[in-house]
Amino acid sequence: MGDIISGERRLNTNDLNLRSARAATGLDSIGLQPGDIIALFLRNDFPFFEASMAAGILGAYPTPVNWHATPEEARYILENSGAKAIVIHSDLLAGIQAVIPKGVHVFVVPTPAEIAAAYSLPPQPSQAPPGARIWSEWLEGFAPWSGAPRPNPGTIIYTSGTTGNPKGVRRSPPTQEQADASLRSLLSIFGFTTRPPDKIVSVMTGPMYHSAPNAYGMLCARLGATLHLEARFEPEELLQMIERHRITHIHMVPIMFNRLLKLPEEVRRKYDLSSLEFVVHAAAPCSPPVKRAMIEWWGPVINEYYGSTETGGVVFCTSEQWLSHPGTVGAPMPDADVRITDADGNSLPQGEIGEVTAAFPNIADFTYHKDDAKRRATAKVGLIATGDLGYFDKDGFLYLCDRSKDMIISGGVNIYPAEIEAVLHRMPGVADCAVFGIPDDEYGEAVHACVQVQPGKQLSEEAVKAYLREHLSGFKVPRSVDFRTELPREDSGKIFKRKLREPFWAGRTTRI
Repeated sequence: MGDIISGERRLNTNDLNLRSARAATGLDSIGLQPGDIIALFLRNDFPFFEASMAAGILGAYPTPVNWHATPEEARYILENSGAKAIVIHSDLLAGIQAVIPKGVHVFVVPTPAEIAAAYSLPPQPSQAPPGARIWSEWLEGFAPWSGAPRPNPGTIIYTSGTTGNPKGVRRSPPTQEQADASLRSLLSIFGFTTRPPDKIVSVMTGPMYHSAPNAYGMLCARLGATLHLEARFEPEELLQMIERHRITHIHMVPIMFNRLLKLPEEVRRKYDLSSLEFVVHAAAPCSPPVKRAMIEWWGPVINEYYGSTETGGVVFCTSEQWLSHPGTVGAPMPDADVRITDADGNSLPQGEIGEVTAAFPNIADFTYHKDDAKRRATAKVGLIATGDLGYFDKDGFLYLCDRSKDMIISGGVNIYPAEIEAVLHRMPGVADCAVFGIPDDEYGEAVHACVQVQPGKQLSEEAVKAYLREHLSGFKVPRSVDFRTELPREDSGKIFKRKLREPFWAGRTTRI
């Protein structure tokens, strides 16, 4: 039996299951039905697990919301999802209270001391505001769920779309065969087959509103592994935790590697990391020098997978495989169908660059919540078009080159230029604009904006950033802005974004 641990607090697996069962009875009492949605506006905390597992018992979907979201962004997700309830940390409620739709049940979680300290928050009230209830007190008023568990449909993760509005990836409730296949895939990718579950000790480094950390954290909890929650990622603190708690497994993103490698040599060598057995990373490109340095430091425990919220992880490689094929993201996993295709869906031979098209045919299919048309648009030869461009080498290892979709991955977070451009077009003085990713040594890519100013108007970089901060989450605000009297255009009149982007990537072998 494992524990979930946050600061000085500890929740063992038996208590987690009991509290989740009580919450299921409570959510059933407010009318949460199979297929309904409960929104989670939470940092990584015990109620995140409790509410997610309770929803699964009822056949409902937990839907994490990025707690960095602006009120406009939160409003869209809450309205689009049709959430029947929301569970939210107390310090986050004031920021979005005005956009929570009427009739939604609001459950407040007093922000724990370790999270408040990590974000320099003032002391949090222990009482619920009018119209809301304290989550922990409320669920204690119910007996554990006594009915049969309903088919667990999984989690709806909202992933940003090229049109600016995020899309909710909603899977059908799986058959037992599909659930078993999905579990086998996750156990393999996350390395949870290396030892009995109750002997796994992990640390949650990333926010569980993202699909991969969500799947990782929830699987840890369901297996009964021991999982330490890091209030926010701090590189030396992670090293301390590995040594102190004898961490065996971790899920990471490359920006964490970058920050760890920037620690002074004496700090890096100070900690005993010998307990590590399986470190896996994904979500963003990892530069070969960074990955090689991590393998040299931590040993051949660094593994990588590639996929998306829609496909799941479909490609995987170990340290040994990567060292013999530097730059690869891996080879297709068993049962995964991964192809390189041209615009017509024809498979391309080894060495030729095309779109990565992939799926696990034996795992439950998905659609986009309330938007089946967008789901149909991703279909290609019966698989899912990822929007990434790549090729297979002669040994069957996949290399990524570029993205056909106009998307930026900064620090493992997907950012869609169309959303930022739509806001910029509303700014007084802006005639036109183009937003794209440029190289960044720490984040992989940084957001850059080129702005065409209206004749007779003047704009500054700070003014543009300030305007965007009023309407977008901070991580979407461009790190840099330049101004043009004219933007290059194709014959159709469309901005020739490639011409703007190319100079920043000159001399690099990849464009991501």
